[in-house]
Amino acid sequence: MSVPADTVSLYDYERHFTARVDAATRAYIAGTGADGITRQANRDAYDRMRLMPRALRDLSGASAATSLFGQAMPYPILIAPMAFHRLVHRDGERATAQAAGLTGTWMTVSTQSSVTLEEVAAAAGGPLWFQIYTQPRPEDTLALVRRAEAAGYRALVLTVDAPVSGLRNIEQRAGFRLPDGIAPVNLAGLAPDSFTPTRPGSPVFQGMLHAAASWDTVRWLCAETRLPVLLKGIMNPDDVDLAVEAGAAGIIVSNHGGRTLDTLPAVAEVLPLVATRAAGRLPILADGGIRRGTDILKALALGADAVLVGQPVLHALAVGGMAGVAHMLTILQTELEVAMALSGRARLADIDRSVIFDPPRW
Repeated sequence: MSVPADTVSLYDYERHFTARVDAATRAYIAGTGADGITRQANRDAYDRMRLMPRALRDLSGASAATSLFGQAMPYPILIAPMAFHRLVHRDGERATAQAAGLTGTWMTVSTQSSVTLEEVAAAAGGPLWFQIYTQPRPEDTLALVRRAEAAGYRALVLTVDAPVSGLRNIEQRAGFRLPDGIAPVNLAGLAPDSFTPTRPGSPVFQGMLHAAASWDTVRWLCAETRLPVLLKGIMNPDDVDLAVEAGAAGIIVSNHGGRTLDTLPAVAEVLPLVATRAAGRLPILADGGIRRGTDILKALALGADAVLVGQPVLHALAVGGMAGVAHMLTILQTELEVAMALSGRARLADIDRSVIFDPPRW
């Protein structure tokens, strides 16, 4: 498996992915909530923004390095949690973790990974975070936490924006089903959800939400682990104070890549509101729609401390395996450095709202 010679951007990886991967798998990976309005909004928001460069700045000693939770990281880029990497490559999350280690990129491993969290840790050459979906029984959630702690994961990411799955019509139309041999292996042996609807009609309010997480869940989780707990899926600035009070160590501004509730605002639209409310009390990260180094520059200017990249990882894994993911991440790192240099920002600390062009209003 080799990377095609004309693959020079993340969009090229998506193009080759679309040509190579079967329709049902494409529908699952690219599946959006309902009509895909939120997913498109994520891209449109970044595309609408214009950059305002500074000329003749001192770029000596330029660096895109930063740190999170006291640990240095060479770039403010992480791999977002995504399920079932083995859908597109036999080595699945192991290959992704190896590519992350080669490029100095931190990786977030999904509860629904297709390789056990311990196997991913054994293959990794760099820091790992573990994403948590709360389980019907608290003791099962805690069992996942203890496994992540024992395997050396550095943080937990609690997804808070999906008490139920979004209505992914594209995936439904394609009739996607997990192939034989691919499963959420971290959940093996845990109690399944016992919910069964008792009458015809929508099942959601018949008890499907009985195990949904709450702010009490966040407080409990933060008290039960020594690892920092980040909340993924915060969009409303009114939830920031509640997150701080509950003990969260960080916030990931995310609309789940447009895969849950459709017609939400773009991440880039709410990011500055969340960052302003946080006022430096905890790190703010963002995901959703990142495809270029200029997108990262814009997200940092809007208040993010780092970004997470999702679907492009699976595109690259499908096209080029481990080497493809490493190449894709290197492209993104290079694009960020180019964007910083050409906008006259030598360090991440130099990136502020003035990077975004604000046209005069006559």
